[in-house]
Amino acid sequence: MAEKQLTFKENEIIQILNKVYLNFKSGLFKESITLLERALSIDFEYPDVATTLKCANFWMEREDKVREISSNYERGEFLLNQWKLFSGFVERIGDISERCLFTIKYYIFGQALENYLALYNESELNDTEILLRIGICYKGEGNFESSIHFLELAGQQKRDDAVILAELADCYSLVNENRAAKVFFREAFFLNPQAIELSYLESPIIQRLIGKLKDFGYRHAELCEWIPVYGTIYGLFNVKRELRPLELGKLKQSIFKLEKEVNQDKHTQVIPRLINRYFWLIDHYISINEERVKIEEILQKIKDLDPVVYQKYIN
Repeated sequence: MAEKQLTFKENEIIQILNKVYLNFKSGLFKESITLLERALSIDFEYPDVATTLKCANFWMEREDKVREISSNYERGEFLLNQWKLFSGFVERIGDISERCLFTIKYYIFGQALENYLALYNESELNDTEILLRIGICYKGEGNFESSIHFLELAGQQKRDDAVILAELADCYSLVNENRAAKVFFREAFFLNPQAIELSYLESPIIQRLIGKLKDFGYRHAELCEWIPVYGTIYGLFNVKRELRPLELGKLKQSIFKLEKEVNQDKHTQVIPRLINRYFWLIDHYISINEERVKIEEILQKIKDLDPVVYQKYIN
């Protein structure tokens, strides 16, 4: 079958878009807007032009604000916070090309990285938060090896930090170290789902799960809590470990506390958090060959909380 021949107008728009994406990697948003407006005048309905123009306008509006910030730290924080806002903006308008998003991300995270590296090079102390942000920015640029290096340095200083573990898991997934990714994701979403910034996560396994939960109607705060529940149900968090005695004691204390909260008020965020802890306790009981009656007791509690989750879990 012969390929469709592009018209002169289509060729011209494709060349404009290619130039725009190159501009985005250098932060030339104002120049890109001029090009995109020309493309719209050629063909108003051509795919990607209108949405790419909206993205260019979003970041051009923030250029002056970035220049006004004198502190490296505050500049870096501003850029990362604006990326979070941009992620919500992208979700609302939809149908934005992957190339458009990649080139903008490369520039924004690269700019933030320059500011955090300046702080890192100025200081003799390796601040955990700066190491974490450097790791996040390297990942945003696509430099996963450097990202893992700095995230591991941060993790050595704060071993049970949900954000660091989630970012490490994300990087491991992106370099196809899937077993390590599953271990760290499971730990991170157990420790503190609310602390994890979903807009920074790129791993296909997590992104597919997030998409499915959004289809179920869950949104950010609630969605974060359901990720480990459905991650377990769908087998994404299937790399498990035996709990140490101190960890088991803390797990049981946490379950007792959450059970009291559920009895007082069935808050939507408490239920998935409690179910996830039940999952961990069941996994522990299985690993030590605990008598079946104890596992059945936990399963009944899950069934009472959410019969749908219970059925998906046992099937």
